[in-house]
Amino acid sequence: MSRLEYLARPLVAFDPNNKDHRRYYWEFMAYKGWGQCPVRFICTEDHGDNLPAMIQRMMVEYYVTREFMPKVESKLGRIVQKLVAQKKPKTVDKRTKRQYN
Repeated sequence: MSRLEYLARPLVAFDPNNKDHRRYYWEFMAYKGWGQCPVRFICTEDHGDNLPAMIQRMMVEYYVTREFMPKVESKLGRIVQKLVAQKKPKTVDKRTKRQYN
């Protein structure tokens, strides 16, 4: 292994779910280069050599799916909603301060 390979930035695949990767792309757009980026992104064969276009497509897909995909409710959330719907409102007699169900 040569010294340049040892000191080179690591190769990683761009993951739009990774907050750091999104920030690296933003820095690329702000500084017009990858000089500030601590990693090198791998460009897939279907995108050719155009790394920014590949990342841009992945980012658009990421944000569109986050915006328009239906929100998945957790099982706990559904249980809590059922319990709240089953509870009867309590009434209070103002004269005696007693609670009735």
